[in-house]
Amino acid sequence: MADNKERDWNLKMSTEAIHAGEMHDPSGAHIDPVHMTSTYVFEDVDAIGSWARGENEAHVYSRVGNPNRKALSTKLAALEGFGLDSPVSAEIFASGMGAVTASIMGFAGSGDHIVTQSVLYGTTNHLVREVLPNYGISSSRVPLMEPGMLEDELSAKPNAKVVYIETPANPTMAVIDIQATADIAHAHGARVVVDNTFATPILQRPLSLGADAVIHSTTKFINGHGTVIGGALVSRDSDFIENGGGALVRYMGAVPSALDCWLTGIGLKTLPLRMREHCSNARVLAEYLDTHPKVVETYWPGLAGHPQHEVAARQMDDFGAMLSIELGGYDSACRFMDGLEMASLAVSLGNVDTLVQHPASMTHRLWPPEDRLAVGITDGLVRISVGLEDPADILVDFERALSGV
Repeated sequence: MADNKERDWNLKMSTEAIHAGEMHDPSGAHIDPVHMTSTYVFEDVDAIGSWARGENEAHVYSRVGNPNRKALSTKLAALEGFGLDSPVSAEIFASGMGAVTASIMGFAGSGDHIVTQSVLYGTTNHLVREVLPNYGISSSRVPLMEPGMLEDELSAKPNAKVVYIETPANPTMAVIDIQATADIAHAHGARVVVDNTFATPILQRPLSLGADAVIHSTTKFINGHGTVIGGALVSRDSDFIENGGGALVRYMGAVPSALDCWLTGIGLKTLPLRMREHCSNARVLAEYLDTHPKVVETYWPGLAGHPQHEVAARQMDDFGAMLSIELGGYDSACRFMDGLEMASLAVSLGNVDTLVQHPASMTHRLWPPEDRLAVGITDGLVRISVGLEDPADILVDFERALSGV
């Protein structure tokens, strides 16, 4: 469906994933072409003046904007804003960390404070603890954003401008109550940023739960095929996207290529379908691992025994494709990973194939051991991104690998 066609009904989410943002090329190409150009041509001086006065939109330079980037941002905004009664805006970045950095620096500056949960993606943690202090931004942690502790922390830190959470958390699968966190943060004048990478907008839409901004590593499930690095920042505040955090894509130079945006947009069209199968496979594997004698603990929000299962059931449409298992020690974890034949040992996640990684020696290797252990990232913890293979084949691979533990 081209953007210039009117419709008198509300599309379902899976339809939005396919049609939102599509701008059929004047050549008649059914699939939007890749706009591999650095700059754009004005027809004449009058066209320049019209653009400069804001009378007409125009692409000028690909650091500022590109048709493929615009199409992807429109599509992602439609999904994160699905069901809301007000518009949602998005900007696309060259990486998830570009979006994370912009989301924080768009709300906080020198002299300000941010509050995060205890367990975060390793590079986000490094940004918050090691990099941002160089720019005068301090931080503190509240485990699981426990309401009483968050209330006390924000009361003690009147300069707190951002409460930053990721849920489910990487790699422990802890779940944070987004609505409760947003209510407390807003009462203290702080903004809430949610990393929604693990859930995607198909399973969880933080803006509808009170979040001020959502970030994604589009590298993961949104692209879904392991072919790009990318990120996104989404908000109901169009000025924040146009002139605040979103504008940092232009000034920090975290600009995605047209090809990366095109590839991500192609992947995004099948996201609803893929997430259904990802979640179904994850349930099969989690229930199998939860009763396996070699597995000490299985962490997946869909299990009734998960500490935040009820919160996840309330704010998610399904429980996702990410899970972690505790195998009791480093040697057991190594034997298990070396025993896998089909699943790949690799960082990243959200691909069509199953990926397995060891957080303590990979994504979270820069954390001091005492900090890792304090949040449950043990030497025996293994994180699993469940793929789209036949679940019977996944089970065979895991059964054989566990037999050697």
